[in-house]
Amino acid sequence: MVFLAEHFVRAPQWTWYILFYFFFAGLAGGAYVLGTLLRLSGDPRDEHASKLGYYVALPALVLCPILLTADLGASWSRFWHMLIDVTPGETSPILHYWSPMSTGAWALLIFGVFAFVSAADAWLADRRGAPLLPPAVGRVIGIAGSLFALFIASYTGVLLSVSNQPVWSDTWTLGGLFLASGLSGAAALITLLVRYRSEAVVSLARLRVADGYFSILELVLLVAFFITVALAGEATRIVSWFPLWIVALVGIVASLLGVRRPARAPVTGETAAAPLAIEATVVSVLVLVAVLAMRAAVIFSAQ
Repeated sequence: MVFLAEHFVRAPQWTWYILFYFFFAGLAGGAYVLGTLLRLSGDPRDEHASKLGYYVALPALVLCPILLTADLGASWSRFWHMLIDVTPGETSPILHYWSPMSTGAWALLIFGVFAFVSAADAWLADRRGAPLLPPAVGRVIGIAGSLFALFIASYTGVLLSVSNQPVWSDTWTLGGLFLASGLSGAAALITLLVRYRSEAVVSLARLRVADGYFSILELVLLVAFFITVALAGEATRIVSWFPLWIVALVGIVASLLGVRRPARAPVTGETAAAPLAIEATVVSVLVLVAVLAMRAAVIFSAQ
């Protein structure tokens, strides 16, 4: 039985600003979480790849409010206005906990503090040979920051789901789908950056396996997405973006190879001279393209 949904709003006519905002939000949150997980892995050698996660998270996050305000209009103060009531005589913080947009803006700001502290600590550790923060404090900050990172990586999907747009409001999967995709993309990006930090090659197999498991979750949620949208009678909207879905599926399938046959890290003593596996590089590029394609298909299918 097909349950047709009714929609009463106009299409938002979003452009590439929002597409890349969603893309970089997923990478920022995913990279920070992976950086923390690698730090908590118990293997001190994973610390090099952990720092890459923190290095990725900060600049990716900085791009998010820039892209968001660019989509809202020419006034670059609009993001600030989501946080602070600037009405004369009534200046105060604005937090509407029932509004995904309001909570998302505050989450970006708070996560930005954690991302900056973790990235700065990693940078100082590289420069001085020792972190600024005690290891236990760094782990606590990483865990706390990861809570906001998970929110950032998933809330863009939730934001779409609570709208009344066709496709977006016809499925419950978008929050989890965007989170799984963001984690997979972050693992792929860190894998690519390992080539510039030879000490992190020892974490390559761990990153590939993690990417594969994230992709399993993403594939399950993507199937659920297709089913729920079809049951709502909106299948024609997503079918029209068939090429982008194919690109997304190719990246997911390529990532699944990491579970079956992860790229092997070199033995101790060969790390500094070992090149990044070609297979890992190709798969990582395919995964990143797939992350972008999936978000584009979801966003534009409702317009």
